[in-house]
Amino acid sequence: MASNDPKNGGGFFASLASSITNFGSAMSKSVNGLMGYEGLEVINPEGSTDDAEEEAGRGRWKQEERDGYWKMMQKYIGSDVTSMVTLPVIIFEPMTMLQKMAELMEYSYLLDMADKTEDPYMRMVYASSWAISVYYAYQRTWKPFNPILGETYEMTNHNGINFIAEQVCHHPPMSAGHAENEHFAYDCTSKLKTKFLGNSIDVYPVGRTRVTLKRDGVVLDLVPPLTKVHNLIFGRTWVDSPGEMVMTNLTTGDKVVLYFQPCGWFGSGRYEVDGYVYNSAEEPKMLMTGKWNESLSYQPCDAEGEPLPGTELKEVLSISLL
Repeated sequence: MASNDPKNGGGFFASLASSITNFGSAMSKSVNGLMGYEGLEVINPEGSTDDAEEEAGRGRWKQEERDGYWKMMQKYIGSDVTSMVTLPVIIFEPMTMLQKMAELMEYSYLLDMADKTEDPYMRMVYASSWAISVYYAYQRTWKPFNPILGETYEMTNHNGINFIAEQVCHHPPMSAGHAENEHFAYDCTSKLKTKFLGNSIDVYPVGRTRVTLKRDGVVLDLVPPLTKVHNLIFGRTWVDSPGEMVMTNLTTGDKVVLYFQPCGWFGSGRYEVDGYVYNSAEEPKMLMTGKWNESLSYQPCDAEGEPLPGTELKEVLSISLL
C-alpha cells in the first residue's frame, strides 16, 4: 500500500504530490514588528506580498479587541482550550454544535447510493465522497456555540432522514448524534482535542463515526484529518485540513485513504484531495481526486495506481454553496 500512497510516490498522483510538496508550507509572516506580539505569525493562503502589519490588521477584530483578547489568550499557548476558555461572542455564528453536526446529512444521497450499489469499490467511493462533502462548510470560519449539558437538536424527515443529537458531556464538550433512513444508520460521538498556538489552533477529532449500510449490514468506520484554523486573532481567519482521511469497511477490509493537501505558496494545493480505494489486500482499485470545496471524481486503476486504459474520470460529488 505504501508504494501507492499519494504522499509517498508511485501511481497517478506521484508527480503532482511531489511538486506541491516542493512549494513548502503556506506563506508565514511574523508580526514581530507589532509590539507585544513576538513569535506570532500571520499566514496568508494567497501568499501575497503585503507586509505583516497590514495583513495582521485585516479580519473581524478591531485593534482594541485584538489587543485585549491576545492579553487574555497568550497564557494558554500550547494548551487544549476546548473547555477552559470563555470566548468572545464576536467569533460565533448563530447555531450550536449539534446543528453543525446535522450538516453532514446535506449530501446523504451518496450513502443511499453506497447502499444500493453491487460494486464494493464504488460503495467506498460513494461513502467517502459523502464524508468529504461536509468540508465545504468549513469555509465558514465562525465558531458554533457549545450546547448546554443535555441539550438536544432534532431534524425530522429531511429527505427521508431523521437526525437527533444530544450534548452528553460539558467538560470536555462531547456530543452524540444518530441519523437513519431506509438505507443507512449513522452514529457519531463528537469529541475534540485542541492545541492553541497563539494565532492559530489545531483541532484533533478523537470521537468515533460509523455508518451501517442496511442492505448488506456493512459497517464503515471514518477517521478524519485534523483541522487547522489560521489567523484567529490577527489577519483573515481561514481553515485548512492537511493529512489523511481513512474510511475502513470493517466488514470486508476494503478501505479508502484520501490525502488532503496542505496549502502551499500562493495557495498552491489548497482544497485538493487525492487518494485511492484499496481492497482487503491493500491493492488500489479506484483513484479519487478533486477539491473538497468543489467536486470529487473517481476512475478505475491498475495495481500500480495508474488509470485503466479506456476509462475516464467521472464526477461523483459536486458541491453547491448556498
